[in-house]
Amino acid sequence: MTGSLSSAQALAASFDGFLGDPMAGGTPYSYVEIVAGDEASEFPANARGLIEEWGFHRLLVPVEQGGRLRTLEDLAHVCRVLSRRNAAVAVTYGSALLAANPVWLWGSAEQKRALADELLAGGLACFGVSEADHGSDLQATEATLTKEGDGLRLTGVKWPVGNATRARFVTVLARTGEFDLSLALVDKQRLPDGAWSCRPFVRTLGLRGHDLSGVEFHEAPLPGDALIGPSGIGVTQVLKTLQITRTAIAALSLGTMDAVLRMGLGYSMGRRLYGDKIFAIPIIRHQLVQEHVNLFIGECTALPISRALVLAPERLSLWSAVAKYLVPVIAEETVHSVGVVMGARSYLREGVASGAFQKLQRDHAIASVFEGTTHVNLQWIAEQLPAVVARAGEPDDAARDLVRRLFDQGEDTPVWSPDGRRLRLANGGLDEISAAWPLAVRRTESLVRGRRPPAAGADLLDLCAALGELRDALHTRVRGTTPWNSSSVRALADANAHCVHHAAASCLLMWLGNRDRLGGAFADGGWLVLCLQRLLRRLSVEAEVDERYAAELGERLERGADRGEWVTLTSLAAG
Repeated sequence: MTGSLSSAQALAASFDGFLGDPMAGGTPYSYVEIVAGDEASEFPANARGLIEEWGFHRLLVPVEQGGRLRTLEDLAHVCRVLSRRNAAVAVTYGSALLAANPVWLWGSAEQKRALADELLAGGLACFGVSEADHGSDLQATEATLTKEGDGLRLTGVKWPVGNATRARFVTVLARTGEFDLSLALVDKQRLPDGAWSCRPFVRTLGLRGHDLSGVEFHEAPLPGDALIGPSGIGVTQVLKTLQITRTAIAALSLGTMDAVLRMGLGYSMGRRLYGDKIFAIPIIRHQLVQEHVNLFIGECTALPISRALVLAPERLSLWSAVAKYLVPVIAEETVHSVGVVMGARSYLREGVASGAFQKLQRDHAIASVFEGTTHVNLQWIAEQLPAVVARAGEPDDAARDLVRRLFDQGEDTPVWSPDGRRLRLANGGLDEISAAWPLAVRRTESLVRGRRPPAAGADLLDLCAALGELRDALHTRVRGTTPWNSSSVRALADANAHCVHHAAASCLLMWLGNRDRLGGAFADGGWLVLCLQRLLRRLSVEAEVDERYAAELGERLERGADRGEWVTLTSLAAG
């Protein structure tokens, strides 16, 4: 590789090496053990102990509290490695992070210390927000927190909740007034007998072994300082907290894509029919090439947003919803397509990769559901879309610098200093990534006219022109739709189109921001042509796959599989 790894990538590479090859067997993170655990609806023996030996659990705690969570980017890269093996374990720690983030963002020094000590010792936390009858309707919350002397009394049922049975600490959303909801940190170990009880584990399609259950509080006495931050801002706190975990969920999808693509490619290279390996069959080769293109799109979309928690947390209200909607949807398509390549083998609970494909498929099905379904996230985007379109002007110097820092994967960001005030419920129309599209196109035009134009330059300009016309048409349509109804079918379709244009801008900006550092096939831009063509097809435009670039990528996949090397965006720089 021409360019060096960022610190986040190096951390993930260390973790990947520590866990070993999941195809090889012999560890809790080998597919044979993972599938056996799934069959028994439990984690493989020592699955948590092994990664805590490496220090994974310390990534749940910010550096300022004694942990090793420097940035969300670090956690995203490492979670991608874990999710490639066992998404159920990743979700267990993700549930703990979801519960912890309100404490890091708004908690008192005492709350932060108590929770940090528990997590650093290998304990868990859970986020008690959901209620069976209310789902995402937070304002309908029935759990109550009432004052009693110098303390509080908590009554209510939270269900379903990840880690509810195994966790010591519960971050609870409850009603503190007729119209007020608040968050409180509950230490179950400090409650008297009978003050709480667990609901049974919920049987699920995937994520077997993950503690999905519930907790019920019966007039549970809490100290007066149990509230996390001021009273009455609980809904705001929940919505801001979800911006962080929505971004992290994209890493789960990238890890799943990594896994199934390696399985599908390995299978197609080893399986022989009609006198040759099935990778030689044009449709098989085409599908695997196109699903690797999906992986590139997912990487370009998700990785810069993971850097935004440090660089631009004010933008996460929009960007986290884009990542949470688009990346899992793309990953679902990739899982399905690779399943078609593997045929009956994808359905078996044994055989290829010890039968892990069907587990990955079931586990990933949750990605587009929790932290807000696809429809919830699309509506969140649709609510902000008119303001984004209205402010889609030429970026100023500060915006250009932000975009550069978001997309330069070789430059480390500062360490995260949690502050709930920096997160916003809406962007106010500011969206530097999508607004940078015209500037990125002009930079591409300059490169194509330069002394050493990229190999794919002319094709890139044609695709940019086509996407630019569609972007202009989208903006005209949004401006002309009055009154704007963010829950309408039309508005959700436009929100989807905005996500596609965001991904297109991200792909172009990722290439521009890293081509000099990475070089190789990354700099040539053939992969980018394939990405933009695929994104055009997501906008219902007939864009034929350029067979020149598809053939090049297919040859690279084949060479890599022969050497046991797997293709991701960064690896395109390898010779």
